[in-house]
Amino acid sequence: MKEKQKLLRQIPSVDEILKQNLILQNFPRHLAVNTIREVLEIYRKGILDNKINKVDYKKIIFEIIKRLKIKQKNHLKKVINATGVVIHTNLGRSLLAEEAISHLIEVARYYNNLEYDLKIGKRGSRYVHVEELLCELTGAEAAMVVNNNAAAVFLILNTLAYGKKVIVSRGELVEIGGSFRMPDVMRKSGVKLVEVGTTNRTHLYDYEQAIDEETALLMKVHKSNFKIIGFTKEVSLTELVNLGEKYNLPVIEDLGSGNFINLTKYGIGKEPTVQETLATGVSVVSFSGDKLLGGPQAGIILGKRSYLEAIKKNPLNRALRIDKFTLAALESTLKLYRDEEKAIREIPTLYLLTISQKELKRKAMKLKRAIKKYISEEEIFLTIKSSISQAGGGSLPGEVLPTYVVALRPKNISVSQLEEKLRQIDPPIIARIEEDMLYLDVRTILDEEIKIIPHLIKTALEENYGKGT
Repeated sequence: MKEKQKLLRQIPSVDEILKQNLILQNFPRHLAVNTIREVLEIYRKGILDNKINKVDYKKIIFEIIKRLKIKQKNHLKKVINATGVVIHTNLGRSLLAEEAISHLIEVARYYNNLEYDLKIGKRGSRYVHVEELLCELTGAEAAMVVNNNAAAVFLILNTLAYGKKVIVSRGELVEIGGSFRMPDVMRKSGVKLVEVGTTNRTHLYDYEQAIDEETALLMKVHKSNFKIIGFTKEVSLTELVNLGEKYNLPVIEDLGSGNFINLTKYGIGKEPTVQETLATGVSVVSFSGDKLLGGPQAGIILGKRSYLEAIKKNPLNRALRIDKFTLAALESTLKLYRDEEKAIREIPTLYLLTISQKELKRKAMKLKRAIKKYISEEEIFLTIKSSISQAGGGSLPGEVLPTYVVALRPKNISVSQLEEKLRQIDPPIIARIEEDMLYLDVRTILDEEIKIIPHLIKTALEENYGKGT
């Protein structure tokens, strides 16, 4: 016990550390003080638990500074996506086009006409910045935007069917991610959900038999994040629109991941475009802005003017509205769609989904050469393999995207240890493990990242990287 007391007395005080280490003045004082106390407490506990038998002043200071640097870094930060999942929900979904990024910076740096009509010199509507553009691109009568597609569905239902029945196929009651389910969103909007049909088969007569005086609208949810195959039956949107006209009921569709370009010509499976959906005569359609569209997170609502005007007037609209940054990024992204070739080339999501096998192989060979030049064969086994990427983000379910990966296996640590270390490095590399190898899928690795990946892997392979002091 006397030895422990001796060690405890050797622990420096907070004031002593602050006075003797001028480098700590580079950090906010309260942060430095709290971090010093945190490290000193670890030492006290370690001594009392017989885990520390020596007080090393230099190690204490090193640990304090290391922790302070970590605390000063942004928590939300850049990562290198080597998973091959293009629209990766956990990694921020779609990358923005350069034009959208430039517009964001301009709007962030200067005042802007968010809700100011420059023609008349009075307050205006924030929707005008994208409404005309959305109508031009899709043929819709009217448009508006909220903060995400779940909010869009909620607002539509709350406006058009509050307290009344909404009929939807049981096979379309999807879970949209993060454990949020369409039935829950619908019920919270204040409507009475009426499920018809079965999981795999729903007929037009199922909808018709469920219609009564309490029915407010018919709803269709596009299965954008899963597929049902085998013995199936689904009512088309056109059939549902015709049924709605027969009973004078509006029909809405949640497209989930909406897109403006028919991607089949680029080797991607068929998904309904927003234009095709609106051409059926559907009353209202909603979809995400940050999935296949390749823009910022947003819920886009298009459709007939009478319904859109009612939705805009809903008081909840203010709680769900988008800010100047989303509007700036969305406007710039939408403008690129005026030229399909330019959209495919300059919107990162579309480019990464449609990139050629020739280009992917070129990138894989370039990355392999860069790693091989920086890391010896004694440290790592390296090869190029064919593999499969994913669209991700609840888009293009079941779609196969052939790709190339740089596969590596470290020789002095396990593959799982390397994967973990790469997640802790700065910037982190997020990869996947297959066949006891670490796969770096070049589909989602940007050209400028190829230059820094070898250094990051080398650092992760160093013996002491990631270990505590």
